[in-house]
Amino acid sequence: MRTSRTFKLLANVCRLILACTFILSGFTKVIDPWGTALKVNEYLSIYGMEALEPASMTFSIWLCGAELMMGCMLLFKVRIRLISIFALASMLFFTLLTLLSATVIPVEDCGCFGEALKLSPWETFVKNVVLLPMAFVVWWRYRPDRIFAFKPVEIVLTCTFFCLSMYLGYYCYVHLPLIDFLPYKVGVNIAGAMRAPVPDAGETETVLVYRNRLTGEEREFSLDETEWQDAETWEWVDTRTTGEAPAVAPLIGEFALRDAGGDATEEVLSTPGRLYMLCVTSFDALPRGCARRMARLVERAAAEGAHVVCLTPQPLYDEPWHDFGTGRVRCYNIDASTMKTMLRARNGLVVLDDGTISDKRNCRDIRP
Repeated sequence: MRTSRTFKLLANVCRLILACTFILSGFTKVIDPWGTALKVNEYLSIYGMEALEPASMTFSIWLCGAELMMGCMLLFKVRIRLISIFALASMLFFTLLTLLSATVIPVEDCGCFGEALKLSPWETFVKNVVLLPMAFVVWWRYRPDRIFAFKPVEIVLTCTFFCLSMYLGYYCYVHLPLIDFLPYKVGVNIAGAMRAPVPDAGETETVLVYRNRLTGEEREFSLDETEWQDAETWEWVDTRTTGEAPAVAPLIGEFALRDAGGDATEEVLSTPGRLYMLCVTSFDALPRGCARRMARLVERAAAEGAHVVCLTPQPLYDEPWHDFGTGRVRCYNIDASTMKTMLRARNGLVVLDDGTISDKRNCRDIRP
């Protein structure tokens, strides 16, 4: 009897640890579906499944939402037998995946906690090795229960957890992440962060990896090169940093704006007062509603005496201006990955006050 009670206590402890881990992991990823989709694309590219990349956003929301849902069901013991099977199967899968990521096909970051916590592949593998026996204990504890004996209250809780998890991912997709774990968060002075010393950084170099859209060939570029800015030819794949600098340093250091005259980063960041930076992935694919909201913002900015610029990874060639209907706006080229890091949206707005980020909005939320 004592052994049985001890095992039950151990199983409850394992269940709570697993539940908290799944909830934390699922929540930090589902609130940043754009970032998670980028990580999904990275894995698809590594394993030669590029054909699935158009569905990466769907995978991002569904997989992370399911992880959050599974953690909630473990926490409240909702259909615990069925969920324990899913928990054990997922831990087996991700333990094998992280082992491959740490050995055969190494990656810099597994992305298991999104941008909130960075773990190396080996650290992630050790975490999974610790959690895997816990999942087995939970499954063993509840294996005598019936799998498909749903009670009415469990059906209600299951539907509630499912709807809340999926809606959270969808909400952050159409707006912005509820919590911004990235370096370009509100309150950060971009120029100051770029100049901030990095302790014990050593010699570092940022390498941009792009794929040729025509040939499929991948090529590495340095930040000083400009050929990768041709979005019609090159598609961003990865950004790597050599050396021992913290992960946040290269993200801020990658911020660079260019026009026909060359580097324009300092010119833009030193703009006094309020500066509206309209971020546009492609002018040809800009939704009409988004274009109208940006046009009204340009008009309002002119009335209040604020400055407006446009940032885009789309090649500008010899035309540095874009007409938004209510005024012409000066445009600058920005790296596609940098823009996705700064603003988790296809199109949107970043507001600077004396170089400090004071607001960020998805294009849907721009209110002139």
